[in-house]
Amino acid sequence: MLLEIENLTKVYRTGVRANGGIDLSIESGEVFGLLGHNGAGKTTLVNQVVGLLKPTAGSIRIDGADMVADPGLARRLCSFQAQSQVPIDGLTPRQAVELVGQLRGASKADVRRRRARLVDALELGEWLDIDAARLSGGVKRLVAFAMAAVAPGRLVMLDEPTNDVDPVRRRLLWQQVRALADEGAAVLLVTHNVVEAERSVDRLAILDGGLVIAGGTPAELKAGLGAELRLELVIDPQAPELPVSPFGRPVVPVGNRLMVGLPTDAAGPAVAWAESLQRAGTVEEFTLGPATLEDVYVALVGGLEVRPTEMEESFDASAA
Repeated sequence: MLLEIENLTKVYRTGVRANGGIDLSIESGEVFGLLGHNGAGKTTLVNQVVGLLKPTAGSIRIDGADMVADPGLARRLCSFQAQSQVPIDGLTPRQAVELVGQLRGASKADVRRRRARLVDALELGEWLDIDAARLSGGVKRLVAFAMAAVAPGRLVMLDEPTNDVDPVRRRLLWQQVRALADEGAAVLLVTHNVVEAERSVDRLAILDGGLVIAGGTPAELKAGLGAELRLELVIDPQAPELPVSPFGRPVVPVGNRLMVGLPTDAAGPAVAWAESLQRAGTVEEFTLGPATLEDVYVALVGGLEVRPTEMEESFDASAA
C-alpha cells in the first residue's frame, strides 16, 4: 500500500474530536474517495496526511515512511489541492502552474509539456495569460487542480476539486483525476458530491462525526444496502402531505425529492403507485432505476448536502 493510516485521531484543544480512530489504505493507481457532510472530518484528515496538522494519536505512512515524524517529507511526497481557493491573484494561470511545477523539482521542459496538456484537457486556453484576479471561481479551481497535477507527487490529494466548476468542465476534470491514477499516483479525493464520486472512485470511505462508518467499492456498498432499485419522487411544493410508502421501506426526503429503495420484484407496483401520486397532484415526476451510491449515503448518514448543480446532475443520472 502506498498510503497507510492507522488509528488516526485528532482532538482539538476545545475538546472537539474531528477524527476518531480512522484506518485507511490506498494503493498506487487507485482513486480513493472520502465522502461526508461538511464537518464530517474529511479536511482534517487530509491536513494531517499532508503535514499541516499533527495528529493527537495514530500513524500515517507513505511508502513505509513515517509522515507524522517527518511532515516535511509528507509535503514533498504529496501534491495537494486545498478546499479553499489558491491565492494566485497577480499571476496568470500559465505562471502559477509552471511556478508550482518548478518548485516541485520538475524540469522546465517537463513542466511546460505537462502544463500544455492540462490546459488543453481542461479547456483553459482562453484564460492562460489573464491575471487570475479576473478569473471566475470555477476557472480558478481548474487552475488549482492543474497546479496540483503538473508535477504530481506519489500521493495526490484533492479537496472538493469541482467546487464552482461548470458541469462540462467538471467532466473534463474527472477525466484528469482518473488519468493521474492511471499514470501511477494514488489519488485521495475529498467530496460530498456523491453522484460524481460514484463515477470516479475505485474505493471509498464514508465519514460521519469523524468516524469511518462504511467503506469498500461502490458495488460492495450498494450490495450491502439490500435494495436493487431506487424510486425517486419529485414532490409538488403545494402537496398537502408527503406520501407514505406501501412497500414497508422508509421514504427518505432529500430536498424536494423522496427516495425509496426497493427489491427488483417491486418494480411494477412501484410504477403504479408513483403514477397514482402523479395523477393526484402529489408528485410532479418520478424515475425508477438501479440503486446508486447516493442511496447508500442517505441510508447511512440520513441526508445530503445538495447544491443546485449537483441536484440537476442527480436528475440526469437517474433518468439515464
